Amino acid sequence: MIQEPEVRSDSAGGSVIALVGAWDIRSLERRAPDLRQKLRERARAERWDLSGLQRLDHIGALLIWRAWGKKRPPQLELRPEHEIFFANVEGTGTLKRERARTDWLRPLRALGQRMLDAGGHAADIVRLLGLMLIDSTVLLRRPALGPWREISASVYRIGTQALGITAAVGFLIGVVLSYLSAEQLRVFGADVFIVNILGLGIIRELGPVICAVLVAGRSGSAITAQLGVMRVTEELDALAVMGIPYTVRLILPKVIALAIAMPLLILWTSWIALLGGAISAKVQLGMNVIEFLSALPAAVPIVNLWLGVGKGVAFGALIALVACHFGMRIKPNTESLGAGTTNSVVTSITVVIVADAAFAVLFNNVGIVLL
Repeated sequence: MIQEPEVRSDSAGGSVIALVGAWDIRSLERRAPDLRQKLRERARAERWDLSGLQRLDHIGALLIWRAWGKKRPPQLELRPEHEIFFANVEGTGTLKRERARTDWLRPLRALGQRMLDAGGHAADIVRLLGLMLIDSTVLLRRPALGPWREISASVYRIGTQALGITAAVGFLIGVVLSYLSAEQLRVFGADVFIVNILGLGIIRELGPVICAVLVAGRSGSAITAQLGVMRVTEELDALAVMGIPYTVRLILPKVIALAIAMPLLILWTSWIALLGGAISAKVQLGMNVIEFLSALPAAVPIVNLWLGVGKGVAFGALIALVACHFGMRIKPNTESLGAGTTNSVVTSITVVIVADAAFAVLFNNVGIVLL
C-alpha cells in the first residue's frame, strides 16, 4: 500500500523526503489529489530518497516529477529499475520544448520533398512505359500470343459500360453552357453565335476533358484497385515466378483499351452535349435543332474534331499509365490500397488538365476561325 511522504533528517542536519510503498496507478487512483498537495508542500527539500519504493509506474513518476517542478532535485536516491520512468518523463518534456520551436524552413523543405516525389513518380512512369514497349516486341514476332481478349474485355468495361454516365453528364453540361451563353448573347442580339460557342467549346475542350475526368475516376481507380489486389494476393509475384511479363498481360491491354475507348467516348459525349445545347437553345432562343446542327460544320472547322480525338488517345494512355503505376506501387496491406487508389485518381485528373493545357498552347492557332 501507498504511504505518506516521510520527512527525516540526515547526518548533516538537512531534511530528507522518503517515499515508500507502491506508487502506481492502482494505489494512486483515490489518493492522488491529497498526495499531490503534500508533495508540493515538501518540494523544496534538496534530498529525496526513493529507494524504498516497491512499485512505480509512469503515473507515479509523473506525479513526483510535477512536484519537483519538472526538474530533478540536487540529491536523489533512486533504484536502477525505476530510472527508466523518470527518463521517459524527462525526455517527453524535452521533446515538447523542441517541438515548440518555430521551423521557418519547414514549408520550403516540404515543397522540395513534394517536387522530388513528383519527379520520382514521373521517372517511374516513363520507365514503366519503356519496359512495356520492350516486352511488347515479342508480339511483333508472334501476334497470336497477344492479349487480344484482355484488350477486348477492357474496351467493353471502359467504353461500353461508361456510355450512360458520360451521356448524362455531357447532356447536362451542354444544357448549362447553352443556357448561360444564351442569356448573354440575347443582350447583344448575337443569338446565332451560340452555335460557335457550344461547338468550339464542347468539341475542342469540354468534351475531351469531362470525359477524361469521368474515366479517370471510374476506370482509373478500378485499374489501380485491381493491380493492388493482385499485389495483396501475391498474383504479381506468381507471374514473375512463372516468367510471364506483367507489362504484356496486365498493363499493355489497359493502355491500348483506354487509347481506343477514350476517342469513341469523347465523340459520344460531345454529340450528346451538343444535343443538350441545341435543345436548350431552342427553349431559350427559339432556334430550331435542325438549324443548329446544320450550322455546326460551318462554325466549327473539322480540325477541332480531330484535335479532340487526338486528345482522347493521349488522355487515355496517360490515365492508364498513371493508374497502372500507382497500382504496382501498392504494398500488401489494405491501407496502402486505399491511399494508392485515391492518389491514382487525383494524379490522373491533374495529368489530364496539364496535358490539356499543353494541347491548348501547342494548337492555339489551329481550328480557330476569326470573324
